[in-house]
Amino acid sequence: MVAKRSLGRQFGWLWAAYAASAFGTRLAFDVFPLIAILVLHAGTTEVSLLAAAGLVVGAVVAVPLGPWVEFRRKRPVMIAMDLIRFAALLSVPAAFALGRLGFAQLLVVSVVVGAADIAFTAAGGAALKALVRSADLVVANGRFESTNWIATVLGPPLGGAVTGLFGPVVTVLADAVSYLFSAAAIRAIGGGEPCPARTGAPRRPRVGDLVEGWRYIVADPALRPLFFNTVLVNGLIMASAPLLAVLMLGRLGFAPWQYGLAFAVPCVGGLIGSRLAQPLVTRYGQRKVIRRAGALRACWPLGLAFIGPGVAGLVLVMAVEFGLIACMGVFTPVFAAYRLERTGADRIARTLSAWSITSKVTIAVLTALWGLLAGLTSARTAIAVAGLLLLVTPLLLPRPVRPVTAPAAACP
Repeated sequence: MVAKRSLGRQFGWLWAAYAASAFGTRLAFDVFPLIAILVLHAGTTEVSLLAAAGLVVGAVVAVPLGPWVEFRRKRPVMIAMDLIRFAALLSVPAAFALGRLGFAQLLVVSVVVGAADIAFTAAGGAALKALVRSADLVVANGRFESTNWIATVLGPPLGGAVTGLFGPVVTVLADAVSYLFSAAAIRAIGGGEPCPARTGAPRRPRVGDLVEGWRYIVADPALRPLFFNTVLVNGLIMASAPLLAVLMLGRLGFAPWQYGLAFAVPCVGGLIGSRLAQPLVTRYGQRKVIRRAGALRACWPLGLAFIGPGVAGLVLVMAVEFGLIACMGVFTPVFAAYRLERTGADRIARTLSAWSITSKVTIAVLTALWGLLAGLTSARTAIAVAGLLLLVTPLLLPRPVRPVTAPAAACP
């Protein structure tokens, strides 16, 4: 049995902060659309606008935050983003209690939380690289990944029960409180954190800093293909999710509890995959694991186009999702560690911000396009098209490095 590797007390507090916010977020999964429907009696257009605005507008607002985060101490930034998310989310139950909650407030809160999420993630990546040795980054990201999947298994069912008993606004309050716990855990990390130096550049952020993250990604021969691959894969998978819900809950007649079960149980695959990430890297190396796990995760979603009714259809969804999530459980921590290793310490926040912003905007755009495609054809056809396009995405993964063979010496 392999002994569990200790990453130190400081990482332990960072991990605790991640766990607190992850469980809070999963507990309140899709709660804003629920509030819009159940409390504000919003229509389909308003609910769609709410879902898209948090991604797109939040991402646009976050563009100048990358350079701002880069040249500041990361842990105070993370605490500030936690407190901003706490205050924004707390305003929802407060307004509800006063009878003043409106759709516009949900929209504003969604944008604020979306932008703060991006800034927190960027600062968190830089903080992780400063706290953990390069050799331990896969292990550290694997623990984050396993925590995420555990939260995904437990959070939505528990949140659904809380919503059923007390209403959706209570889960927003729980999510808000989770950010207080996260801020307290980050504060408990302790130790000094040097202020990042801005060598050879003016102290005031320049306009060029806004695009420095994208410039750095595109210029790096290893990060560039990973960037396009992960953004496209995540976008196509997320674009298919609402259509799958329509297909299963509508035409195929699955009950809501069956739909929830179909996606909760396979999350165990993410926990297994994240535990396998470090042993696989030790045996095969980072780049080979990234290529193989990255290619395998693209092979599963096409199977969702063949779902039928009844137990057989439910089992098919679970099998496909289990395979997909297990591959993602391996790929994500290895990819995240590799990205941190490839990125200079003076560019981490801007690079991670650019990555998150592009991913969120792509998800929003592809979700809208796939909704249109499903309207013109059918949900099953749109899911199949996304699955077929995913089969091409492994071509965007980094090419294997071939050893250079020295020419044979000529005979004298």
